[in-house]
Amino acid sequence: MSSTNRRYRRTACTGLALALPLAALAACGGGSGGDASAAAGSGKGTISVWAHQGQKSEDTALQNAVKSFNSSQDKIKVELKLIPGNDYTKTITATDAAELPDVMEFDGPTMANFVYTKKLASIDDYVSARTMANATDASKAQGEIDGKHYGLGMYDSGLGIYGNKKLLDAAGAKYPTSLSDDWTAQEFTDALKALKAKDSDGKVLDLQETGGYANEWGTYGFAPVVWSAGGSLLKDGKAEGALDTPAVVSAMKTFQSWKTYVDPNTDGNAFAKGRVALSWVGHWMYPAYSEALGSDLVVLPLPDFGNGPKTGQGSWAWGIGAGSKNGKAAGTFLDYLLNDTNVTAMTTANGAPPATKSALAKSELYQQGGPLQLFADQLAGPCGDSDITRSCVAVTRPVTAGYPTITAKFSDALNSIYGGADPRSALEKAARAIDQDFSDNAGYQIQ
Repeated sequence: MSSTNRRYRRTACTGLALALPLAALAACGGGSGGDASAAAGSGKGTISVWAHQGQKSEDTALQNAVKSFNSSQDKIKVELKLIPGNDYTKTITATDAAELPDVMEFDGPTMANFVYTKKLASIDDYVSARTMANATDASKAQGEIDGKHYGLGMYDSGLGIYGNKKLLDAAGAKYPTSLSDDWTAQEFTDALKALKAKDSDGKVLDLQETGGYANEWGTYGFAPVVWSAGGSLLKDGKAEGALDTPAVVSAMKTFQSWKTYVDPNTDGNAFAKGRVALSWVGHWMYPAYSEALGSDLVVLPLPDFGNGPKTGQGSWAWGIGAGSKNGKAAGTFLDYLLNDTNVTAMTTANGAPPATKSALAKSELYQQGGPLQLFADQLAGPCGDSDITRSCVAVTRPVTAGYPTITAKFSDALNSIYGGADPRSALEKAARAIDQDFSDNAGYQIQ
């Protein structure tokens, strides 16, 4: 999940409207679906690097990494350009491949589109084996297409339910203590009922509904319901028979039934101020929630709809521009950027789970016994984007250039369902639209 901008605005290109900055516009890319390679070059000289402008603390961590790299050796000089987060994906989409930098950051779900439109090159020949081996399996899953790696992240993301222990205990609500002690969707619903009985207005749950769900938050936040019900956004290149199964329809009816318990949270403080006992959101709310609740804060997995609890994963990652003439130098910089010092500095700045094994193991928040160990445990059970079994937890959003259509159609369906639409009809409509788009674009195959 992006670390910037929780409110997603909408844009349109060739009739396709979807949330930015989390999805690149495949329809705007005009690519032929071919693979592209960067030239090796000399491994020396000046290289250009583009990144999104995030929180000030994130920008400082990145700027410090670049300064440190430049002063650590005299063969390569990095020139960093920060681009406002809201404009970042649009800027890459609108820029010709030959004009893109040697190294560029991108938001995870946009990667396949940039490979499809020949803007990203494989990093396998340029990043060291040590760097690749130290990347978490979840991070590698987000950055891989057909056995080739196009990106690695400094940090990852995860979803959970934050609970107010005092309110939960006062209501006699039962809740899990770890990932292995997960709760079923029915047990989650029972907890909501118990909490409602002790609550003045009956609103006991925060689902971050302020901006609606017809955006990337809708997909990132609630595709886990689909996965946990044994379904998928896309399976073997098709949504029909994966997104609209009876089990997914049933799970979405349950999701729809929770609306009566939801605080609209228009001020953003429903959980922190104690108006609700449960908040369904990601790792990024931990600092504020921890400060507000202290020892009363508990971190819980999402409910299990039959196929085990699931979470989304993935975030900003780094890759090499397909037009680069100096892939060796780009790889040398990426090796440095992904070392423990820089990954720890960045994840200290933004609170996200480190996407390297060594930094994750040493993280005060995410290490064994840490307050956010649940998120690390979830990421330690990656599903990738296709083999979503009961035993894995962290699912990568579909790695395909057609992702903009998937997220647009699914999030629209989810938003409609939450608003009272028939789940079966909404999911079937979304599946048909996704499959039609994939048919029109030859499955977005990358040759």
